[in-house]
Amino acid sequence: MRKTKLGALLSAAALAGCTVGPNYHPPETATPSSFAEQQGAPAPGANIDPATWWTAFGDPRLNTLIGAALKDNPSIAIAASRVRQARLQEIVARAQDKPTINADANVTDVKFSKNAGFASLARLFGGSSGGSGSGSGSSGSAGGVALPGDNITTYAIGFDANWELDLFGGARRGVEGALARTEAAVWNQRDAAVTLAAEVAQAYFALRLDQDQKQVIEDELVRQRRVLEISGHIAKVGLVPQVDVTRQRSSVTSLQAELEPINADLRVRIHALGILTGAQPEALIGQLDQPGAALGPAPAIPAGLPSDLLRRRPDIRAAERQLAASTADIGVAVSDLYPKFSLTGMAQLISASLGNLFSGDSLQLTGTAAATFPILDWGRRKATVKMRKEQSEEAYQTYRMTVLQALKDVEDQLAQIDAERRRNAALQEAAKDAESTARSVEARYKTGFVAQDSLLDAETQVLKAREQLSQSDAQLRQDTAGLFKAIGGGWSEVGSGG
Repeated sequence: MRKTKLGALLSAAALAGCTVGPNYHPPETATPSSFAEQQGAPAPGANIDPATWWTAFGDPRLNTLIGAALKDNPSIAIAASRVRQARLQEIVARAQDKPTINADANVTDVKFSKNAGFASLARLFGGSSGGSGSGSGSSGSAGGVALPGDNITTYAIGFDANWELDLFGGARRGVEGALARTEAAVWNQRDAAVTLAAEVAQAYFALRLDQDQKQVIEDELVRQRRVLEISGHIAKVGLVPQVDVTRQRSSVTSLQAELEPINADLRVRIHALGILTGAQPEALIGQLDQPGAALGPAPAIPAGLPSDLLRRRPDIRAAERQLAASTADIGVAVSDLYPKFSLTGMAQLISASLGNLFSGDSLQLTGTAAATFPILDWGRRKATVKMRKEQSEEAYQTYRMTVLQALKDVEDQLAQIDAERRRNAALQEAAKDAESTARSVEARYKTGFVAQDSLLDAETQVLKAREQLSQSDAQLRQDTAGLFKAIGGGWSEVGSGG
């Protein structure tokens, strides 16, 4: 029996100071050597900082909107709060293997029952049937034993300390997990900034599309009203029938009707931008109601190498840190399979009188060393370890899925941008041809060589071509913002971390 106990103690001593559970190693993730989709060549001398990619569009209003959003949007404030919470959780985790010290003071008053079984014994030691105390806080006989019906008041003040020894590293694993979760929270904060900047840019480009579409229709209205005026003059002299005037007027009113849904959508876009910047929905109406300076072409940016995503994408970095935290949780669970050792000490001053409470004779010291050995828990601890392992596997698969999704995001955006650039070039040629044709048909209509139907068809083609080109320009800008988001642009080390 002694050999068994000795063996258990030696085994515990051998394990003391170790850290149970698996050590974390970052996963090795294979990525392609390059992206499969075509990448646009950046302009010579272009130097776009991914941290502030929106400045490459050269629009001061966009810069202001994104700056306001990154400062005041509630989602950024929430992410910053989560970082602070994680850092406070670090303090909690670091305190797990430290001694705790408490101060306590109490006054205890006990009034003994007159019918208690020890009444006769108290009388033997007390030597009398009662009597008042001396005002020291106790009453009873001179021998110090209270008689039935009397009371004793005791005063105590002192300190107690407790320390659970982290022999198997459970607390150390807890600190590892807390640190990893703080880092994950920081990366999630950066990912919130990346997402928000792209959302603001895409909402702003949608607003600019509405403004461009409105301008296209208004320009076309000016031209068609001029044609309507000419048709009226020609009809008066009998060169064209009056029905031509009616048709032209119908075309003008149809264009006017197209403006109203665009005007409503303009307000909706402005309201959305107001919310994204952390303001009231109507706060930006005066600032954004009128279009700003004409936007230049969307910048061409290189997507870089797929391996860059592992470093640049905040969501990938956050998923990797969550995997590290889940691995540390396994060690915390494994440590519960081993004995717990704790030390407890108490130093108290105890007296039945306040007058001599603070004297050497009132000092009472207590020391306890305790060990708890898990014997029977019906599989709870082992099941917890297995559950933590499964959670770690889930975190690993989540990390893998995040990497794959990031690669897909970039490939998708590259494919869309490449196709849209070719479409945009074709639409530019189509718009030029439509405008040239319309001018020629209008000139021939004025001289009576073509019917009005031809002129209306030509005007419709001009409007359609300009609207399609405007949509393509906006789509290119939105796809470019999406590509910046896909490669993880929109955060910097400076000023992040909560």
